[in-house]
Amino acid sequence: MMTAPHFRPIAFEAVPGWASDDHPAAYSTFRLSAFRALQKPYRTGALGVEASAFEPAFSHARESPPEGGNGARAFFEHHFRPFLVTPDNDAEAGFVTGFYEPEVDASPVRTRRFAVPLLARPADLADIDDANRPAGLDPYLAFARRGASGDLAEYHDRAAIERGALAGRGLEIAWLEDRVDAFFIHVQGAARLRMPDGSVRRVTYAAKSGQRFTGPGRVLAERGEIPLADVTMQSIRAWLKNNPARVDEILWRNRSYIFFREAPVDDPALGPVAAAKVPLTPGRSLAVDRLLHTFATPFFIDAPTLTAFDGRPFRRLMIAQDTGSAIIGPARGDLFCGSGEAAGGIAGVVRHAARFFALLPKPLAGANPAA
Repeated sequence: MMTAPHFRPIAFEAVPGWASDDHPAAYSTFRLSAFRALQKPYRTGALGVEASAFEPAFSHARESPPEGGNGARAFFEHHFRPFLVTPDNDAEAGFVTGFYEPEVDASPVRTRRFAVPLLARPADLADIDDANRPAGLDPYLAFARRGASGDLAEYHDRAAIERGALAGRGLEIAWLEDRVDAFFIHVQGAARLRMPDGSVRRVTYAAKSGQRFTGPGRVLAERGEIPLADVTMQSIRAWLKNNPARVDEILWRNRSYIFFREAPVDDPALGPVAAAKVPLTPGRSLAVDRLLHTFATPFFIDAPTLTAFDGRPFRRLMIAQDTGSAIIGPARGDLFCGSGEAAGGIAGVVRHAARFFALLPKPLAGANPAA
């Protein structure tokens, strides 16, 4: 049973911008999750939106694309009912940020120019949960270091790894030119790498060292270097460029370190395969708190002050297909902005209040006439 306090039923007519959205774009994104669910069902989030309740919509979506915008809109209105999602603080609005897939020059081997590595998952990095967690180990940690005798301990953090804790193991997937570029690839969790031979390779998240994420923007704001209201990816990058002697001081505050794996670029128009095991769709895929929400849930996001995407107030139907360490709470989301520099320019400035409208499957919506 879903947790009612976070879901307030409303009518589709009361969702701002619902009628004017590009419903076919959202439908195409939803279909990706519908087909993925055939391979492995999604897990039900703690708010109780049962993954099994999506099956009628999944089955319909797998049959064929609806014809035209009205068909896609009718699909969502037939299978779902909208609910305003209320944050934990009972405010009406939540908060959205943006993320993207960077694209940078790289090399398959270390050179004088390319000397910053992206690393694959080490063999001694073990998954842990409550079943195998040693007494006294931080309950937050989902990864740990397995010793020669099988004992588990906290893994090396960012500072230790960048000082060489994993050197000599042959873990380097590729080499980059700039440490700050590498750091932001860690933050985004994926990247397209332009190789010297003209090919484009992709790396995506494989695992992490496990420690808590600490954003450099928050660190710089706490130290009075950048006013919190002015913190963007662009302002952080500018500060780091202007203060090269303090890069370690700031970046090493984020103890979490990301390990990568190679992945294909099957469709250049789509992003990397993310937590919901489908490629992300620019402007339509949403990262949510996966502990609370159920992947494939459609969310209509109303962020009228956000105009970075197309110059108009952001009012779009998004599909929950990813998650992130900083995405915590029922009305908190990260909008996938696409790949490359232009997408980064959008993602870097997205920090906006937004209302979240969850489209819940009719079997969960009940008979409330407001829904």
